[in-house]
Amino acid sequence: MTSTQPRIILLFSGKRKSGKDYVTDLIQKRLTAEMCCILRLSAPLKHQFAKDHNLDYEELLGSGQYKESYRADMIRWGEMKRQQDSGFFCRLAIKRATQPFWMISDCRRKSDVQWFREEFPDRCVCVRVEASEQTRSQRGWRFTTGVDDAESECGLDEGVKFDYIVRNDGADDVLEKHLEDLLSLIKSQEKESDTRNDIKHQ
Repeated sequence: MTSTQPRIILLFSGKRKSGKDYVTDLIQKRLTAEMCCILRLSAPLKHQFAKDHNLDYEELLGSGQYKESYRADMIRWGEMKRQQDSGFFCRLAIKRATQPFWMISDCRRKSDVQWFREEFPDRCVCVRVEASEQTRSQRGWRFTTGVDDAESECGLDEGVKFDYIVRNDGADDVLEKHLEDLLSLIKSQEKESDTRNDIKHQ
């Protein structure tokens, strides 16, 4: 477990090709990599999966056909690991994080959200990135049985209250407004965190 306690953790979720990575990259650029890190729960999953199955880890990290051809198998393998230990990938993902702001770019299950909320109470902000099926199709999405109807895609469709919704349908002005609002939210959360720390040390 990391010894650094983050001020805020943004828990991002969204369907395939909704643009979660694009949105988190934009936010990191505004906040800087020194202040904010992007953590992917899928990275340790893919690393271990590649190791166990003698596959190319770098290719699994990409967005090409190589990853897609193994996606369903990775999902099944990941489910097995999570059933054994629901926080397994969460703990691996945050191991080396030292920045004050964390963005988890790929929350997929209620157990992911629950683990962070239990480990870091009062620090988590749930963000949903949304794009229409038409937009996602233009970005290369095609419905795949065993992937798009699995828990890894549908686990957070209901039963979770999102603190913020980011529309990423290609309208730059809409996305920009949502980013500005989210950055304001981060700054206000940061002030609250500072205030709590000041009170604690008085």
